[in-house]
Amino acid sequence: MKTTAIVLAAGKGSRMKSDARKQYMMLKGRPVICHSLAVFEQCGLIDEIILVCGQEEETMCREQIVQKYQYSKVKKIVPGGKERYHSVYEGLKAAGPDCGTVLIHDGARPFPDEDMIRRLLDAVRESGACVAGMPVKDTIRMSGDGGYAAETLPRDRLWMMQTPQVFSYPLILHAHQELMRLDALPVQITDDAMVLEYITGQKAKFVEGSYRNIKITTPEDLLIAEALSGGR
Repeated sequence: MKTTAIVLAAGKGSRMKSDARKQYMMLKGRPVICHSLAVFEQCGLIDEIILVCGQEEETMCREQIVQKYQYSKVKKIVPGGKERYHSVYEGLKAAGPDCGTVLIHDGARPFPDEDMIRRLLDAVRESGACVAGMPVKDTIRMSGDGGYAAETLPRDRLWMMQTPQVFSYPLILHAHQELMRLDALPVQITDDAMVLEYITGQKAKFVEGSYRNIKITTPEDLLIAEALSGGR
């Protein structure tokens, strides 16, 4: 059974305040998404990559990303959907029945690494579902009425969620299939671990990611990524 990496590049990135999608902005001479694609391309633990892009961006991604930078493991390029979970579902369908394990990664996170991937794949064999994350460094407080500080949350139990998120393929495919059958969602679904827990009740296990594994969301994040990639 193969191990497939689904890389998401369908997000609009409205907080970047730019007409260009954040995953295609240049970082050290290459589009942001190329940095994560290169890691999966070079990782011997990954058998294939499925790239999920925006509507009508398939040709551009094939010519300007996959062919230009020679990512031979990218076997399929598929258009995403309205919400993140729609895009993930399209990627899952493209993976096919011979997929055993799937990694789902945001293309706007340029700095996964092979050690992280190995930790996640080791953990998923036991748990069936795991997510990269890191303990928070700052004190986190909830706000109350009128914007005043309320409850202080226990920092030793708080994690920053990251990707890749890694699952048994049949397990996460079933969860997304059931999600697609719902007419409306009473909660906001922001990642695939939430899909799994909402549909099946199963929780994903936290696995150490990296503080370098940032997500580029705002213009300031791109500056931080430039600094982090200085030695790459």
